[in-house]
Amino acid sequence: MTAPLKHTDLINVDVALGDRAYDIVIGRDVLATLGRRVAALRPGVRTAIVTDRTVAGHWLKKTEASLTEAGIATSHVIVEEGEGSKSYAVLEKVSEALIAARIERNDLVVALGGGVVGDLAGFAAAILRRGVDFVQVPTSLLAQVDSSVGGKTGINSPQGKNLIGAFHQPVLVVADTAVLDTLSPRQFRAGYAEVAKYGLLGDEAFFAWLETNHADIFSGNAAREHAIATSCRAKAAIVARDERENGERALLNLGHTFGHALEAATGFSDRLFHGEGVAVGMVLAAELSAQLGMIADGDAIRIKHHLADVGLPTALQDIAGFTQEGLADADALMALMAQDKKVKRGRLTFILLEAIGRAVIAPDVEPSLVRDFLKVKLERRR
Repeated sequence: MTAPLKHTDLINVDVALGDRAYDIVIGRDVLATLGRRVAALRPGVRTAIVTDRTVAGHWLKKTEASLTEAGIATSHVIVEEGEGSKSYAVLEKVSEALIAARIERNDLVVALGGGVVGDLAGFAAAILRRGVDFVQVPTSLLAQVDSSVGGKTGINSPQGKNLIGAFHQPVLVVADTAVLDTLSPRQFRAGYAEVAKYGLLGDEAFFAWLETNHADIFSGNAAREHAIATSCRAKAAIVARDERENGERALLNLGHTFGHALEAATGFSDRLFHGEGVAVGMVLAAELSAQLGMIADGDAIRIKHHLADVGLPTALQDIAGFTQEGLADADALMALMAQDKKVKRGRLTFILLEAIGRAVIAPDVEPSLVRDFLKVKLERRR
């Protein structure tokens, strides 16, 4: 597999949801076209931008300028960076700001930021006046390949991640790959975990391509656009077939049952970024699959090696403060996993692997088996 792209190429990925279909526009410097795209989509619309403080410093003026040049009135609300903003208190702040800005049902909310801002702004739009449309302008790699696509919005509960939310599809996604140049290496790596996920769950050839070309993705070559577009096409296809996660969309949660529990155990802090938790979670899912005889040990090792090669954590002991806050306690992690959204009547559901490129939904996994598995992993490298 190669990446026959140039930075000048714009890529459109269609999310085929009937009368709620929308485009994902991917390309370098495409943010400048946001205003004319919104104007063409909704003539006479007003907008309100929701963003965080860090993203605002880089991209708010450019976003406002694009909208203003297209004759679109806009306002903005700025929240703090990080998972802490996915809370009841910040949701209230954003909702009240949107009401004060007189955003009506025929107007648009613009989510300018990473996954936190996209989830928060999208949920605020979903509940504002019983539903206002919104546009995703993702500014992190993780958001561009995953969280901005598919309509999952929400906030966190102290009891778990994304437990309060709604399905609310955007009407447009504008993914400017140039904005990724402002990310820290750690932030970019965290997003890369979600790129690798698409290869692992359904495209072995893509995973093999990533093993060969990941350096070009990190350096900003045209391979970056190819990786983002391939990931978006994979997610768009699954979302079109199963919008509300009644079946195969659950496959997109590969690594997330473990990962979300680890995020909760670390207090949704910068000790563990979401993508880092997913990376550890995918390795654990692969190793559990191998223990169950579903995949070869060599496949699990291959997955771990690739994620480690790009600098992602791959073991529980790689997490900062490993011995604190329940991270070294299998029972505490099991209790956090019991709040996973895929739990049905108290029984755990995991996404496991039959091969690299073939993930499966494994319902009703025996908790004692998972607990014993975690205890062994917790003892390793101590």
